[in-house]
Amino acid sequence: MERRIRVLLLFGGRSAEHDVSRVSAVAAAKALDPTRYEVVPVAITKDGRWLTAGRARAAIEAGPDTLPVAFDVEGEEVPATAVGSTVAPTSGASGVESHGALSADVVLPLIHGPYGEDGTVQGMLELAGMPYVGAGVLGSAVGMDKVAMKQLFRAAGLPIVASVEFRESNVGADLLDRIEAELGYPCFVKPSNMGSSVGVSKARDRDELTRAIDLALAYDEWVIAEEAITGREIEIGILGDDPPEVSEAGEIVPGDDFYTYADKYEDGTAQLLAPAPITDEQRATVRSLAVRAFEACRCEAMARVDFFLEERRGFLLNELNTIPGFTPISMYPRLWDISGVPYPKLLDRLIELALDRHARRARRAGRQR
Repeated sequence: MERRIRVLLLFGGRSAEHDVSRVSAVAAAKALDPTRYEVVPVAITKDGRWLTAGRARAAIEAGPDTLPVAFDVEGEEVPATAVGSTVAPTSGASGVESHGALSADVVLPLIHGPYGEDGTVQGMLELAGMPYVGAGVLGSAVGMDKVAMKQLFRAAGLPIVASVEFRESNVGADLLDRIEAELGYPCFVKPSNMGSSVGVSKARDRDELTRAIDLALAYDEWVIAEEAITGREIEIGILGDDPPEVSEAGEIVPGDDFYTYADKYEDGTAQLLAPAPITDEQRATVRSLAVRAFEACRCEAMARVDFFLEERRGFLLNELNTIPGFTPISMYPRLWDISGVPYPKLLDRLIELALDRHARRARRAGRQR
């Protein structure tokens, strides 16, 4: 019998998106074919400790009917430095794998936000010589940092939402005056390095703007203020990178004033329309823009690209996500499902891409182990 591919499933993480990751990991574990893959779940706590997720692994091995809504973050602590395909699995007296729990053929990092989606884990895996799913260090870092992302979008000549980017040390009356003059009210304020609408506020006057900036600064020292757009929210999925494949378009109809964290993951009031009710010409345009955005950020393997469709200006690029949500209601897997790539096959493809990239890059000078 052919040996199963050992997949190290990373979930949890230090960011405010910790709980979203726990749900994404369950959906992925359920979809990975147990005859092809041995899934080894490893949890990262909110304070950055790496743990063998014993109960999660037991649930996976017992079958899909035993899986919880979200995996527990618990287990025996292991050093992150033990990650590496050359580490042989070992068992302690309790039968729980120790450092060998971090050995694998490929890593599936479903960690959203900082310390997971921003190039930090990707850099560690590069140093360990481990194949991993998703964008590389550069694409991950750019895809997490909204300020750097906007700069690359501008350089590529892409149509984007008007914005003002600033650092904590720049905050003052002059900055508020500039935001009011360039963006007006209402406007949105976001931490540069965060996702899932965490830390995002809508400001309708100067008092709300001040509070919105304070909230965003609780998550990052760089902040971006953007004009409020009256338009539709259209999303595109990208798979692969040479060349990238493009999904059907989807549309988000928020149940709240904007697409909030609760709207995405708690209340279930947002509507996800897939495919989006747009014209063939609009579909061709937004798919082309999504590829240009993906390539401008040097992304690889996967991304979800988000747009506004405004009546006067057409499509305006909002942002790109390199580790989009993989929960049962997330738009990225849903878009690929309607595009002919169901969730299990999507994971197969992403793992194949990770192994192919690792082999391809290992042939370059200076990268051999």
